[in-house]
Amino acid sequence: MSQRAPELPVLANTEAWRVLVVESDIQYAESLIHGLRRHGHEVDVAERGGAALQVYGQADLVLIDLELPDLDGLEVCRAIRAVSDTPIIALTARGTEVDRVLGLQAGADDYMVKPYGFRELMARMQAVMRRARPVPRPVDVISRGPLTIDAGSREVSLYGKPVRVTRKEFDLLHLLASHPDSVIPRNRLMQQVWGDSWSRRTVDTHVSSLRSKLGGSDWIITIRGVGFRLGSG
Repeated sequence: MSQRAPELPVLANTEAWRVLVVESDIQYAESLIHGLRRHGHEVDVAERGGAALQVYGQADLVLIDLELPDLDGLEVCRAIRAVSDTPIIALTARGTEVDRVLGLQAGADDYMVKPYGFRELMARMQAVMRRARPVPRPVDVISRGPLTIDAGSREVSLYGKPVRVTRKEFDLLHLLASHPDSVIPRNRLMQQVWGDSWSRRTVDTHVSSLRSKLGGSDWIITIRGVGFRLGSG
């Protein structure tokens, strides 16, 4: 009869973090979640990359499998890193040197190959969090000339008058306004605003509606073949 291996003691940790686990293998995710919660961490789970892009901002640390059913995990890492310093550790079966280099270049702060030891994961999480730079709080109110976008109340106003927008219209406008001098690729807009449920016409329809509500096409500029950026009205 085989003997059960003795359970390792919980590693000492003075901090508890909110961890986002991005993992499509439910059985694997449950084991990881159990271990993290046992160490005092709060855990959220996303089974798809699109869902992860909608909720990563609430996490102190992201643990991501690179094999996801909707998006390549490397693309998710790049999208997060483009707008956030949230620490990322890739947990994956991709174990070649090239895979490791690509993962780190995509924005992962560390890279672990499955199967790995949970105690090592905890140690690496602690090391990554020690190195993590403070993440500035997002600006609650964004102003662009006469246009004001209040993230706290999720309200939009133009020349001091309220503009009625839908939830997705607000999310789209807020994402563009958060990066006023950058072109946001169409794919990134679809992933971060709509997650798993979108079609190519979804973005165009919402952009057209916003332009109409804001009184002109100059508020959202189309960069043909790339995406959109915020204009100045």
